[in-house]
Amino acid sequence: MSDRPRFGPDLLRLDGRVAVVTGGGAGIGRGIAAGLAAFGASVAIWERDPDTARSSAEVIGGLPVVVDVRDGDAVDGALATTLERLGRVDVLVNNAGGVFRAPLLETSDGGFDALHRANLGHVLRCTRRVAAHMVERGGGGSIVNVTSIEGVRAAPGYAAYAAAKAGVVNLTQTAAVELAPHGIRVNALAPDLCLTEGLVALGVGEGHRDLGAMIPLGRPGHVDDLAGAAVYLASDLSSYVTGHTLHVDGGTHAAGGWYRHGDDWVLGPTPG
Repeated sequence: MSDRPRFGPDLLRLDGRVAVVTGGGAGIGRGIAAGLAAFGASVAIWERDPDTARSSAEVIGGLPVVVDVRDGDAVDGALATTLERLGRVDVLVNNAGGVFRAPLLETSDGGFDALHRANLGHVLRCTRRVAAHMVERGGGGSIVNVTSIEGVRAAPGYAAYAAAKAGVVNLTQTAAVELAPHGIRVNALAPDLCLTEGLVALGVGEGHRDLGAMIPLGRPGHVDDLAGAAVYLASDLSSYVTGHTLHVDGGTHAAGGWYRHGDDWVLGPTPG
C-alpha cells in the first residue's frame, strides 16, 4: 500500500498530461477541453472546422488540429501532429458526433452509414490509434467516450443514432477489459439534455422552467457538468474506475419516465 499516491486534491490535477478532445471546437467538447486545461492538461483540439478549432484553442491555450475523425488517414496525421507538438497523449476524449432525425422506416442505407460513421466508427478508430501509442509509451492513460442517454433507452425517430450510441457503451466496456493490462482506463459519459451554444442559438432553454420539469434535478445540463465528470475520469482520482458509463443527466436515466408535478411524481410527462 505504500506505493499508492497520497489521497488528496492533488489527485485531481492533470499537470504534465496531454489530452486530445475530438469535436472540441464547440458545445460539450469545447467545455470538456476547457475543463481539462483548467486542471493543468495541455489540450489538443481535434476539430474539422478550422475556425472553431482555432477559436477554442485560443481560449484555452491549446493546440488546434484540423481533422475529420471519420477519415483514418486524417486521424493518423492528427496524431502525428499532436505527438510532434506536444510529445505524448495521456487522455483521449472521443466527443465528436452528429445527429439528424431518421425514423426507422425512413432510414436509408446511406443515412444509417453516415450516423454510424459520425457516432461510433470514429470512436473505435481514434481509440485504436491513440491506445496503441499509450501502450507503446507505457504508463497507462485514460479514454473517455461521450455517448448519450439515447444509447440506453428507446429513441423514436432516431433509431440509427441510438444504435450507434449503444455501440459506444459496449465498446467502452470491451475496450476497458482489453486495455486494462496496459493500465489504460476506458469510461463513458452519457448526457441527456445539455444546453450548448447551438441549442441556445435555436432558442432552446429560454426560461428553463419547462425543460427543468423533465429533469429530477430541475434544470437542463450545462457543458461544465460534463467537463467536471471528464476531469474526474481523466484524473488519478478515478484510478480504479474503468468500463463505466456515467450518466451526467440530472437524474433522467434513474427516473425512467417519472416526472414531478408539484409534490407528486407521475409516470409520464403530464398527469391524467
